[in-house]
Amino acid sequence: MKVHPSPRKSSGGVLLAAGALVAAASGCSGSDAEAKALSWHNPHLNAISRPVGAGGVSAVTGLRPDGTLETVAVETATGKRLWAYPATMAGRLPGLGVQAPAVAEDGGRPVVAAVEPLPRKRGRWNALLVAREGRTGARLWERPVHSTFGPQRCGTALCVSEHTALRRARFVALDPATGRELWRVPGVADVAHADSGRVVLLRLVRSPLIEARDLATGKAAWRLPVEAALGRGVDLSGGWSFGTAGGDLVTYVAPYTDPRTRRVSPFGMFSARLADGRLNWMRPSVVRVYPSGSPGVAPVVRPVDQNGRYGGFAHLDARSGRVIGQITAQQVPGSGWWLAFPNDLSVLGFLKHNAEGAAYDLRTGARPRHRAQRGWSFCVTDPAPAPIKGQPGFYSIAALCEFDLATGKRTKDSTSPPPAWFTGGDNGWRLWRDQKGGLHALKDGTATSPGMYG
Repeated sequence: MKVHPSPRKSSGGVLLAAGALVAAASGCSGSDAEAKALSWHNPHLNAISRPVGAGGVSAVTGLRPDGTLETVAVETATGKRLWAYPATMAGRLPGLGVQAPAVAEDGGRPVVAAVEPLPRKRGRWNALLVAREGRTGARLWERPVHSTFGPQRCGTALCVSEHTALRRARFVALDPATGRELWRVPGVADVAHADSGRVVLLRLVRSPLIEARDLATGKAAWRLPVEAALGRGVDLSGGWSFGTAGGDLVTYVAPYTDPRTRRVSPFGMFSARLADGRLNWMRPSVVRVYPSGSPGVAPVVRPVDQNGRYGGFAHLDARSGRVIGQITAQQVPGSGWWLAFPNDLSVLGFLKHNAEGAAYDLRTGARPRHRAQRGWSFCVTDPAPAPIKGQPGFYSIAALCEFDLATGKRTKDSTSPPPAWFTGGDNGWRLWRDQKGGLHALKDGTATSPGMYG
């Protein structure tokens, strides 16, 4: 479960994790240029999770006006609303953010799985995991659950951690067509990476493990203790995230301060080979900054010394872990700023709302030659929790807006979509939510890659 960071006010430190359609297309016809310009906007829903998709269908968790949740499925190519059914969260932790549905493919047919409320209480069960045909919404199967963090796609299967609030928690892999259990392992786990033959898990055991398993049988192929990369005493309560760089898995573990001892657990970023789990590189004691790209695509980090003091900022090469660009701690302005990056992450901007900020070339550490600089940052830096009925403390997934760093104001003349390092891409499509919860899509040929949220 990746922690979805919500921006908070900082004291000079980095931001940490704590249907009618409006369509536009080019005038070209029957050409690649037309495909590149294909876009849509569906403002008639309030998306509060990240969108996910497969098989031509995209799905998102939405918030209804009455405060209840719903799973909404749309056609990826057009944004047309296909169906919506009630959704809920049962035992999910607020720090994990609002869960998205999971969309898998069954022989090319999309299957959408989501946690739905029980019509009435059934003994120890609190909710249902329901799988629906992606285009029609027809119910394929259901599975009662006591508590869960929500379903995930894992290659050609669906995976879910069940009974997460109980001692007998378990992680199961399911056939998306029938719901038949393929295999299980004890405890809670998160899907770090999956393909057609193997799934790589982060297992939330006493000594956390990254573990590769055969997708069909569940047989373990290799295991890597997280402590082998970051040191003893790792605590995953601060959050984590993943990304892939070629044949490598890049993992980030956030710091966690024990409220009793005030000790900070080991944290940082490291890379391991997907083939055998062998460590490639380690960067302990760095924090991932937000907004920024996926750890596996464009990791931007900030070192922290043993006394808790922040250093400068560094852009790492995801394949080697080497620093490919940085600015020093002395270049960081005082307080009251927020990070902002352009589309290519070449400039590190310090945004001050309604005031002049600062910018540095992240490759050279020098001030850019041109004074006029724009950057993408969080639209809202002090958000309110989403008003979900009976589920306090959850925040909508953040949206990005473009700002003029010279004035600290949003740009009014820009119609550009958020950068690909934020949205990611899936078979040429990019999907994202705006500040009001509307869903946007752009088909621009972006290669399949994770965004900031995976």
